[in-house]
Amino acid sequence: MLVAFYLRWRDFLHAPFNPSDIWFILDKIPNGNVATYGQLAAMAGAPGYARVVGNILRQLPSGSGLPWHRVINSKGKISFPEGSSKYLEQHRRLEQEGITFLNGKVNLRILPTTRA
Repeated sequence: MLVAFYLRWRDFLHAPFNPSDIWFILDKIPNGNVATYGQLAAMAGAPGYARVVGNILRQLPSGSGLPWHRVINSKGKISFPEGSSKYLEQHRRLEQEGITFLNGKVNLRILPTTRA
C-alpha cells in the first residue's frame, strides 16, 4: 500500500505541470465535448502523463464547478467502475450534454474533442 502511494506521488511531484494547469485546461472543455486524460496531459505540454492527470482530477476540490465529467479514458470509456455512483453521475451528465454512448463507449472518432 505504501509503495503504491509513493509511486503515485513520485510521478505527481515530478510532473512538468501542476494541478492548476490541468484545472485551467479542464475549465476550457466546452459543453458537449470530451477530452481524454492523455489529451489533457498533452495540452499541458506533457504527453505521457495521463495517469498524473487522473490523480489530479481524483483530488479535485468538491464544489469546484469544473467539468470533470468531460474527461474519459483513451478507449472512450468512463474510468469509474461501471454501475458505481460516480460512473452513473458522469454518464448522466454527459448524456445531458448530448454525448451518446454505444456499448458503454463514446466514439472518439466522430466526436469533436476539444483543443483548449
